[in-house]
Amino acid sequence: MPFGSENMQTISRTSTVYHDLMMRFPLAMKALCRHYYIYTSMPKPPVQKIKALRQSGTFNAQADHVRHPLFVNSLFFDPNDLLQLKYEMLRAIQNDHLSVTQAAADFGFSRPTIYQTQADFEGRGLSGLLPQKRGPQNPHKLTADIMEFLFKLHADEPELSGAQLAAKVKRRWKITLHARTIEKALAARAKRGRRKS
Repeated sequence: MPFGSENMQTISRTSTVYHDLMMRFPLAMKALCRHYYIYTSMPKPPVQKIKALRQSGTFNAQADHVRHPLFVNSLFFDPNDLLQLKYEMLRAIQNDHLSVTQAAADFGFSRPTIYQTQADFEGRGLSGLLPQKRGPQNPHKLTADIMEFLFKLHADEPELSGAQLAAKVKRRWKITLHARTIEKALAARAKRGRRKS
């Protein structure tokens, strides 16, 4: 359809309505326009990248809450990439002197999350921004002394079950261990010993 007078009238009416709304509700219209711009112009990341981010635990499920200008309409800055988002947030707070409250609004994080992210980064560098496994990493009751005792006892009396070993630990250290915990720890240690030889 050629660009004729009907189209010009439609544009003129639309423009008049927009101008009228801007005059009556300036803050609401600015917010609406910004919201529309962000969600219609933001490039979509490739499917492979999203899959890789999910597998590594660095996919940001709250990407639609990110409002910082770096992440709007950018092919490089990806609001789905949690590691990049956290790093840029910390950089903006440190170098651009962005307040934590403003960073929370711009980057889509809560203030407690930002404080925790700062502490993680200060303590462990970039690796502190990576997701950590939840829960204890090792059986916390199995100290080096107890492991040595169990390994020696198991070597001397291999017929002892995990439950019997747990009973011996309880008698000596007054600590209750699950039989399966002992069995898994002994198996892991034996496996490490086979690898070394």
